[in-house]
Amino acid sequence: MFAMKLIFFLLLYIGGKDRRSGLILTIPLCSDQTNMDELSVTLDYLLSIPSEKCKARGFTVIVDGRKSQWNIVKTVVLMLQNVIPAEVSLVCVVKPDEFWDKKVTHFCFWKEKDRLGFEVILVSANKLARYIEPCQLTDEFGGSLMYDHIDWLNKRLVFEKFTKESTSLLDELALINGNEKGNQTDKERSIDYNFLPSFDPETVLQTGHELLSELQQRRFNGSEGGVSWSPMDDELLAQPQVMKLLDSLREQYTRYQEVCRQRSKRTQLEEIQQKVMQVVNWLEGPGTEQLRTQWGIGDSIRASQALQQKHEEIESQHSEWFAVYVELNQQIAALLNAGDEEDLVELKSLQQQLSDVCYRQASQLEFRQTLLQSAHEFHSIAQDLSQQLDGLLGMLCADVAPADGAAIQQTLKHLEEKLKSVDVALQGLQEKGQVLLDQLSNQTSWACGKEVNAENKENVDHIQGVMEDMQLRKQRCEDMVDVRRLKMLQMVQLFKCEEDAAQAVEWLNELLDALLKTHIRLGDDAQESKVLLEKHRKFVDVAQSTYDYGRQLLQATVVLCQSLRCTTRSSGDTLPRLNRVWKQFTVTSEERVHRLEMALTFHTAAEKILKECPEQTEESVDLEVYEDVETVGRSLLDRLTVPVIFPDG
Repeated sequence: MFAMKLIFFLLLYIGGKDRRSGLILTIPLCSDQTNMDELSVTLDYLLSIPSEKCKARGFTVIVDGRKSQWNIVKTVVLMLQNVIPAEVSLVCVVKPDEFWDKKVTHFCFWKEKDRLGFEVILVSANKLARYIEPCQLTDEFGGSLMYDHIDWLNKRLVFEKFTKESTSLLDELALINGNEKGNQTDKERSIDYNFLPSFDPETVLQTGHELLSELQQRRFNGSEGGVSWSPMDDELLAQPQVMKLLDSLREQYTRYQEVCRQRSKRTQLEEIQQKVMQVVNWLEGPGTEQLRTQWGIGDSIRASQALQQKHEEIESQHSEWFAVYVELNQQIAALLNAGDEEDLVELKSLQQQLSDVCYRQASQLEFRQTLLQSAHEFHSIAQDLSQQLDGLLGMLCADVAPADGAAIQQTLKHLEEKLKSVDVALQGLQEKGQVLLDQLSNQTSWACGKEVNAENKENVDHIQGVMEDMQLRKQRCEDMVDVRRLKMLQMVQLFKCEEDAAQAVEWLNELLDALLKTHIRLGDDAQESKVLLEKHRKFVDVAQSTYDYGRQLLQATVVLCQSLRCTTRSSGDTLPRLNRVWKQFTVTSEERVHRLEMALTFHTAAEKILKECPEQTEESVDLEVYEDVETVGRSLLDRLTVPVIFPDG
């Protein structure tokens, strides 16, 4: 219906007034518009809009035939006789210039004048102002009337839509409000209890207010600001009808809101009761049963993690119900703040029951979570301590083959650090184990309220067993560390003896080198030779002490190797080197002694001869004495030509 009307609304419109204050109906025609039935329906609709008072003043019809043919114009004029003969006072046919036969057209309308019942005149567009004031004509007819037919059409559609929806909505709201009143009286629900309006009251009211605001603004502003306006807006759009519908809608909607509030409150209370019982029944039933079956703490990290995962699943299921509890608690609090006196006692009772059950279950979940977390930490520390003890035991069981004393000292330091770390870990394990034992001692049966000694005994025995086992393993490791420490200290002593023995060899080499290179003087007289001989003996005593010290060190290394059962280790080439150097030194020292003694004998004999016969000639000296001195001197010279020690040692 509306689609068909829209087609002709684009062509026909009522706008302006004639000189008798009658409405002006404009019918623009075109060459392809030949459907008279639709035109008739459109005219009927347009003529139903004005009030009876407006219709009584009659209509002036402008038939714009400038773009149409004469036979179509004639058909339209004749149709007006059947549609609105009584309301039409004048029909102005706007003709095209010099296209129609004036005589024929004039004669036809003049001949039909009595039968039509209204006057029909043919007029050009520029002469239309003779019959209608220019201010009541639109610009297409040379007038100044500001009129936007599309805008008027849109407003009319909004008005019709609002009228239809508001009327239907008023009937529905009245029915709903009436049923609700009967329900409150009879305390029973009718079949229309849940009936809802077909249209959203807020949307309909908003549409009506916007329409009313637009009408009021157009009425007071006119055409100011470029707004197109028609003098017939007030009558055609029925502003009073809009205001009346809005008032009725507001009244019914206010009652409907109160009805909905009461409905919502009753429904919400029933839903809360149902949900509260669902939460309580689940927490006291399946929820409690889930926790009752979970008592173990596991015997390893993996087992405790599996129990934690299982507990998280239980918590996840509880979380869904706790979320319902939070929502229900908020709803109950809201109802308590705005509820009736008769509902307060029941709401408080529901709230208290729900809170008690939820808090009790949450406490049990939290205790279980804390217990499992402590168990996981205990097993984690136990596993870490076990790994540390295994590593320490591996170090103690491995053969010790350090390269030097510094490596042994580093190994000893590493062992001490390992042992200290084990001691700290064991202390942490004992502390965490005691905490876990205290938690288990405080655990009670959630189902029966009695102590759960039977269920916890296995857990307590496991915890105590782990701590005792770790203590024994640590004690064994400490004993082995003591043995290893003693062994390593002996090895340090062994390396020290070997190092000092090698040093003694170096010292003997240095003494030998000094004997060969610096101890070469024999003295210029007997006294000097005697002093040199005495110094040499002291020098030999120092070398003898060095040799004896090296021998003692090498003997100590043999004893230490036997104690350490180090069969693969010996003094190496240190002892042969020591003996070789000492042999070289001994041979060299003896040769030095012989030379110094010969030099002392020579100087003593020579000085005696020179002292006894200072002025005697060679002939006066005892030949035998002289020959002895000469023999000693020559022997000494011959000995000095020979190396102190030969290359072969």
